[in-house]
Amino acid sequence: MTDKKSYRELLTPANIVTTLRIIFIPVFVFLLLAPWPTWAPDPLLAQTLKPWVAAAVFTLLATTDGLDGYLARSRNEVTNLGKFLDPLADKILVTAALLALIELGKLPAWVALVIIGRDFLVSGLRMVASAENQVIAASSLGKVKTVFQIMAVIGFIIKDTALIASVGTSLALATNLLAWGIMLIALALTLLSLFDYFWKSSSVLGLPLGNNRKK
Repeated sequence: MTDKKSYRELLTPANIVTTLRIIFIPVFVFLLLAPWPTWAPDPLLAQTLKPWVAAAVFTLLATTDGLDGYLARSRNEVTNLGKFLDPLADKILVTAALLALIELGKLPAWVALVIIGRDFLVSGLRMVASAENQVIAASSLGKVKTVFQIMAVIGFIIKDTALIASVGTSLALATNLLAWGIMLIALALTLLSLFDYFWKSSSVLGLPLGNNRKK
């Protein structure tokens, strides 16, 4: 009876939304990478719409990030499972998108290395802090970084599409420059947020930075 009650407590609307976000990440990757236009009723139309459909699914998965947090707080159903899954869902989504873009030849590997490497470093810092009974709260800079990463990924998914190219070279060039501009901002924020985490939590690693400097 206790086990059933525990399962019901875990199956909150917020946790269900977060779990669905993770489950649908492979669907997004399939839509972006799989050669589904070959078996579509209208292959040409499908080829044109394919990246836009993938971008729409990615946007939906990314924007529902705030929904699970809102549900958990408004219903007073914040769980440890939710705290674990929510940031994990964001990282998996962005990582999957970056790797898919590399597979398509739309994104240099070094961009993904910076973003994914930063997440590994921050996760490692959190693990060490947890072992020392310290909690490293998410920073506002990190949240802004995630927003720009999401916008950059959307831009890279659609920037070379046939639909934009058909409008004219000016729009194609502007879209390409805009996508790269947002990506460069995202990369700058990625590095700044990494420095911010280590600066504020340097005492965890015993580094002479931030609040750990000798006075």
